[in-house]
Amino acid sequence: MQDILVLYYSQHGATRELARLIARGIESVPGARARIRTVPKVSTVCEATAPAIPESGAPYVERADLAECVGLALGSPTRFGNMAASVKYFLDGTSAEWMAGTLAGKPACVFTTTSTQHGGQETTLLSMMLPLMHHGMLIVGLPYTEPALTHTTSGGSPYGVSHVSGVKNEAPISEDEKTLALAQGRRLAEAALKLAAR
Repeated sequence: MQDILVLYYSQHGATRELARLIARGIESVPGARARIRTVPKVSTVCEATAPAIPESGAPYVERADLAECVGLALGSPTRFGNMAASVKYFLDGTSAEWMAGTLAGKPACVFTTTSTQHGGQETTLLSMMLPLMHHGMLIVGLPYTEPALTHTTSGGSPYGVSHVSGVKNEAPISEDEKTLALAQGRRLAEAALKLAAR
């Protein structure tokens, strides 16, 4: 079995749900296993430290997760058209992996959630691609051969799957968004296994 890292940050749970769907898509490919991890919230409190283990949900990512994975799905909610600070903070600390080429040649995809339809989904997806490209990763998008991409009225883009959660996080993941998340997970797993077999 080859592990594919599904790494995300989620404040209200929507990005976590999208991560779980992508993981299901990954695990629908024989020989692929999803390793779900999260990043800790960035705190402005300097006198205390966050717990070493999250109280609930996926464990925090460790450096070994990056080295041991054959692919990466990176997810974040949108913050003013960009990735959340927690994801950026984690990526900013991966210089050692960059110098060692730990992620070079591995495939990656990105996913996001926003509260509104025009909340910066595509710019967030693009912002997450940039550090992955600096790491030498190969970006796997969502092509228009996925029928749900052409008729979705909620989230979805050729840059990666997305979800519109609503201003109060009231909107469940739509059927099109589910379909696209599963498809993106499958595409990433298929690419990762082919590249790992070289």
